[in-house]
Amino acid sequence: MTHNIPTRNSNHWRTCRSIGVAVLMFGSLSEAAYADESGVSYWLPGRFSSLAAVPQVPGWSGAAVYYHTSVGASGGVAAAREIQIGRIPGTVSVNLNANLNAQADLVLLNPTYTFATPVLGGQLAIGVTGLFGRASTSIDGTLTTLVGPLATTRTGSISDSLTSVGDLYPQATLKWNAGVHNFMTYVTGDIPVGAYDPTRLSNLGIGHAAIDGGGGYTYFNPAAGHEFSAVAGFTYNFKNHDTNYQNGIDFHIDWGASQFLSKQVFVGLVGYGYQQVTDDFGQHPILGGFRSRVFGIGPQIGYLFPVGDMQGYLNLKGYGEFAAENRPAGWNTWLTFSISPMAPTSTVTPTRRIVSK
Repeated sequence: MTHNIPTRNSNHWRTCRSIGVAVLMFGSLSEAAYADESGVSYWLPGRFSSLAAVPQVPGWSGAAVYYHTSVGASGGVAAAREIQIGRIPGTVSVNLNANLNAQADLVLLNPTYTFATPVLGGQLAIGVTGLFGRASTSIDGTLTTLVGPLATTRTGSISDSLTSVGDLYPQATLKWNAGVHNFMTYVTGDIPVGAYDPTRLSNLGIGHAAIDGGGGYTYFNPAAGHEFSAVAGFTYNFKNHDTNYQNGIDFHIDWGASQFLSKQVFVGLVGYGYQQVTDDFGQHPILGGFRSRVFGIGPQIGYLFPVGDMQGYLNLKGYGEFAAENRPAGWNTWLTFSISPMAPTSTVTPTRRIVSK
């Protein structure tokens, strides 16, 4: 059995640089990610993964992502959603024994331009992500409200679904390469132009602006085929003027580890951690600070291939979530297809051939 293991100056190395933009997991899906107000956060855990900090080949690139999630929660998260849509008055005490279930099937489109001229010694890229798709949410159970000495109990279910477009998510990255070490910084945010109504259970916009920034690192040794990436950042959420609610500050870290089996195929693991670090403002007293947390981990596989004179890339990854607080948890999958400029062949050197015995 033989493996073509790429060297640092090989075509494979330059190809991986060209697809880096595709494996930055783009826009943050409000109804697919739950935390903060009514369990919905701006940041979508899993947005970044393998090769996140590797520079790309300059020029235009584009990516499309199909994203599916299925999550559930009970208690305070279900109560928060009913409070938001006005089913529970903010002036009463409540005891909710209910379950919330949500699903989303979304498509994200992400054009990006990578500049050839260095900025601060690094490579600048700018892009924007838009999304469209369908989200559905349901709550069922028993609600008891207390107003003074009077108690009212209601049993039943409510549900809602929406097919529309979401917010816009601009992003800028700056990346540096030093041998097998790659570094990046980024800034992104939310422009709240998507479908949003505070009285609906399901939305594809979050109803407020947000700004997020952070940094990351990728170790990539093409000679051995080893790769590891980690990107961490903080989100500042602006006030939702429809609900007079402001989410706290969120911390998140995404990571990916992979092994290239050949010049075209790699396999590995991906994961994330998400922790809200300051309290929300404007929440119902029963929710307290409503700080949220979740962790996720799962497998991934990637495949590189030529598309005419461009470079194509496919990636499939999935996460199972655990240790969630004040946030629905479940599982989610990402299927990414991207196309980007092919590395110049004039700089390609032959790959080293390793024979396994």
